[in-house]
Amino acid sequence: MTVISLGLLSNFTQARYVIHLSNGKRLVLFRLLTIDKSQQKANESLDGWSYYAMEAECPHAGGPMAESNVDIEDSSYVVSCPWHAYDFNVETGESSVGITTCTFPIEIRREQVILRYPLNGTTGITLTKLDPVSEKVKFKRDRELVSVKASVGDVSIPGHLDENTTVCDWAVHILNTPNPERKIELATNLFSCFSSKEASSSPMELGRGTVSPPDNPPRENLIEVSPWSVPNKGKGGSTKSRISILHALANIELWAIDLAIDICVRFATFQTEGNGKKLPRTFFHDWLKVASDEAKHFSLLRARIEEMGSYFGALPVHHGLWASALETAHDLRSRISIIALVHEARGLDVNPMTIEKFRKAGDMESVPVLEVIHNDEITHVTTGHRWLTWICEEEGTDPIQVFRNNVQKHFRGSIRGPFNDDARLQAGMDRRWYETPDSNTSMVATS
Repeated sequence: MTVISLGLLSNFTQARYVIHLSNGKRLVLFRLLTIDKSQQKANESLDGWSYYAMEAECPHAGGPMAESNVDIEDSSYVVSCPWHAYDFNVETGESSVGITTCTFPIEIRREQVILRYPLNGTTGITLTKLDPVSEKVKFKRDRELVSVKASVGDVSIPGHLDENTTVCDWAVHILNTPNPERKIELATNLFSCFSSKEASSSPMELGRGTVSPPDNPPRENLIEVSPWSVPNKGKGGSTKSRISILHALANIELWAIDLAIDICVRFATFQTEGNGKKLPRTFFHDWLKVASDEAKHFSLLRARIEEMGSYFGALPVHHGLWASALETAHDLRSRISIIALVHEARGLDVNPMTIEKFRKAGDMESVPVLEVIHNDEITHVTTGHRWLTWICEEEGTDPIQVFRNNVQKHFRGSIRGPFNDDARLQAGMDRRWYETPDSNTSMVATS
């Protein structure tokens, strides 16, 4: 093995980094709180952190392990791929489904973080780049990037909410919050609290069935018009056109926060037909993560709009996305089918074209924002695919047929290409989900 220095221990402050090596390989470095401090190991620092490295791509389908969920099982850290939930022990690389990924020893030596990497006949392998994986949100205050800590105390909260408040109580409060800046702080903080408490002896109570969500989450200082009355956004060639496009996307992301929060509280008491199985806690974790991501997306778009000389609320918006939420408020299968597997999946088709418009216009400040959103949205479609599939497996039904039936009942118009087949496949949706059986036109006809 060769020894590669990743840098000074004091420089590592985030939970995960992507390691780029000179041979083209990419790894993920995890920095996690030490579980057992009774005997210090080589990969543990004196200030209570443990370091682990594994391949950056999931061996199943190439999912980004830098975006994986982290859990503790049997006193060990386990990370789950965001695409299809394959889980891996960060030390051994072993998975509960029988496949393994490669892990690499990390050592802390003289305040340096050291990677031990196999040569396999090659020589001279070096570190070319170390990228932190951002978990930061552009909050409004002071126009600075603010790190989100896993504590309710990081944001001011109403007197009737505290650290013992249930997930559903928090969800209803977020849905009833009209101010967008307040909403993104609360949504981000709720996910941080839920995640941090899951590994503790006192996880957050869910509060299933104790409160009801509002029919229509309120909005503040927005000009509302019907979907067919929204002014034309243009093709992105001018600053005015690009602001219009980003403004429309910010409106979508703001509703997407509410959609992800709403699914947690509205369907908290859902039980599968036949065996009466309740939704597991991982369901709530996954959708709160989606809400946190959407909050991040809104914050990035709002900040970029302001950098371009405008502000969110300057242009008319429509609430068409929430109309789909009302249409599917009666059934979780319908909600996932329409919101995650139609609307979010359609975003996967459109995003690359939007990114290319901004790139051609020379707006290289907006391109990274749009790329972050696109990559995250793949994981959101994955979440929808995962949970519709779980429900159908429990109920003995075909998820593709359930999806198609719900599209026929609850989506107006038709789903037409062009499709981003690669991104959809990464999210678990192969062409069977959206292609007609007797044609190659990739269309699901709907009423």
